[in-house]
Amino acid sequence: MSTFGFERLTGRTAVVTGAASGMGEATARRLAAHGARVALLARRAERLDTLAGKIAADGGQALAVAADVTDPASVRAAAERVRDAYGAADLVVNSAGVMLPNPVDAGRTDEWARMIDTNLGGALHVIDAFRADLLAAAADGRPADLVNVSSIGAHVVFPNYAVYGATKAALTQLSASLRTEFGPRGVRVSNIEPGLTDTELGSHIDNPELSQALDGMFEAFGQALTADDVADLIAYTTSRPRHVNLRQLVVLPTVQA
Repeated sequence: MSTFGFERLTGRTAVVTGAASGMGEATARRLAAHGARVALLARRAERLDTLAGKIAADGGQALAVAADVTDPASVRAAAERVRDAYGAADLVVNSAGVMLPNPVDAGRTDEWARMIDTNLGGALHVIDAFRADLLAAAADGRPADLVNVSSIGAHVVFPNYAVYGATKAALTQLSASLRTEFGPRGVRVSNIEPGLTDTELGSHIDNPELSQALDGMFEAFGQALTADDVADLIAYTTSRPRHVNLRQLVVLPTVQA
């Protein structure tokens, strides 16, 4: 495995939300492979336990912490578990998210609430629970990273993805604003916007027409991004010298670019 500065991740304490699958799972495995202690946060405890076992079998350290990012009390309790086991976190990856496209005139207020509560509210709850840890790490002269996984949908319009795109645009704007608050105090804030990526998000779509359209995009592009591609970018971003902040990264399949 090539280093390229990845050795700077060794000994760090990382928190990854959405770690039960997709980009979150891949990111957790990648950070652990480079020597970070990784706290795995998601709702699906069984998947987290399985992932923690795989990371341990590969020689890494991982802690499975079942938590619901939409519930601030659950996130606060998770943060305490992380601190008890590993100490204060110095690297936080907000990867939890849901994508539920439908026309706005379908009136799917249930989906709107779920996306807003997870994609934006969940990120805020995690930031609130770990911000003191990140600021303390930076004050000690150590690297401190907050990574928010947004989407190309934050600024590229896709029909029937209005609410999803709005939540991701809000997350991108939140990242930019937090950079002005945290950057002067030494905390790097990075916003990652992946394009078409092969994860389980598409399987949550309950609109057959839109599900087929997404499948058509994968067929048309031929090679989408993988979760590992995004994980590799996150590992690279957080392993730069502490004075270097890769602030905004858009990553697309070459044929989508």
